[in-house]
Amino acid sequence: GAEVGCQGEVGSACAMAAAGLAEVLGASPEQLENAAEIGLEHNLGLTCDPVGGLVQVPCIERNAIAAVKAINAAQMALRGDGEHHISLDRVIRTMRDTGADMHDKYKETSR
Repeated sequence: GAEVGCQGEVGSACAMAAAGLAEVLGASPEQLENAAEIGLEHNLGLTCDPVGGLVQVPCIERNAIAAVKAINAAQMALRGDGEHHISLDRVIRTMRDTGADMHDKYKETSR
């Protein structure tokens, strides 16, 4: 949250959960990468705006929603052959670039 907003915390957790679930469900390496890409991509731009400066609200709910996104991302990836238009590396670069452009007031370090 301090570097790139919640997209980096919630988005990364979603990507890892999606890839982990896809692995358990028998995904190929390509499908596994696709699951992670889908999980991260749909959290891009998510700012960190904790109520009262405490990492509780809306953080806990965001993580619950991201858990559902991870399940969906794994299921979507398993339905495909691993081919996808946007690579995981590209999504990670986009997250980094978006975070660099993000004003500090939208990061965990906001006062």
